[in-house]
Amino acid sequence: MTIKANNTRHPKKRLIGADFFPLTMTYQARPRLTIMNSSSSTKQNLNNNKRSILTPQKIVTKSGLFILISTVSVFSLLVKLGMWQLDRYQEKKVWQQELTLRSNQTALNYTQLLTLPNQTQYTGLRLQTDINPTSNHILLLDNQVYQGQVGYLAYQAVEVLPHLPWLLVELGFIAASSNRQILPSIKTIPNSMTLTGRLYNKQTNPMSQDLMAEKGWPKRIQNLNLEQLEQELNHTLAPAVLQPDRLHTHTLPHPWKPFPMVADKHKGYALQWFVMAAVFILIMGGLLFREIKKQIR
Repeated sequence: MTIKANNTRHPKKRLIGADFFPLTMTYQARPRLTIMNSSSSTKQNLNNNKRSILTPQKIVTKSGLFILISTVSVFSLLVKLGMWQLDRYQEKKVWQQELTLRSNQTALNYTQLLTLPNQTQYTGLRLQTDINPTSNHILLLDNQVYQGQVGYLAYQAVEVLPHLPWLLVELGFIAASSNRQILPSIKTIPNSMTLTGRLYNKQTNPMSQDLMAEKGWPKRIQNLNLEQLEQELNHTLAPAVLQPDRLHTHTLPHPWKPFPMVADKHKGYALQWFVMAAVFILIMGGLLFREIKKQIR
């Protein structure tokens, strides 16, 4: 028995994944790319993307740069002011310790006072000397405050020894009347006596240090300028003022204020400057962050 061969040809099976051959994918995608490239909107989007990739976005604008420079400048200034107040605090602290030491030292005599170097800081040194009043002229230093009252510090120039400079003695504080045309009446030191007390120099104000003496006696003055006062009195003066521990002929108070501000106040002011710097940097930092965020969008 003869078996006939089956010559029926079966169609070739298509390979699975033939359509995914790289060349096949390229040929199939090329018409689509041609269509996309021909679209004007697509071209515009591609160009925009190219620019954004090639050119970095400008984050800091002129306003942002101004905020940054202003922040650094003002912040540095506030910090420097705080450091300056801390330096003043340290200086005043050392000076207060020096005053304590001087208060326990032996009192100078008048000759020793006059032989001290010209650049000596006299405040706090003690002096004991005999005085002899030679005139009844009273000086009133204006714009003084004591225990909430506005008034004057009264002074009298007295003689210690003939042919030597006079010594300016503080008589005490006296309140001013509501009428500036009326000056208070103060009695002078009537006779010779021995005085013991501490010396001081009034700190000069760079904005106003002239004597600005008014006419008449008692004479109102605005600053304790000893050099100009010598011309007014026509006599030389000792380089410091004496504040007596006790003046038997007067009951006026003697406020002790060797410098306008105590050390602790400088420390408080330094803290205020530092807090202001911190608050300022937070505010300006927020503004700068908002400006950068706006540009990123």
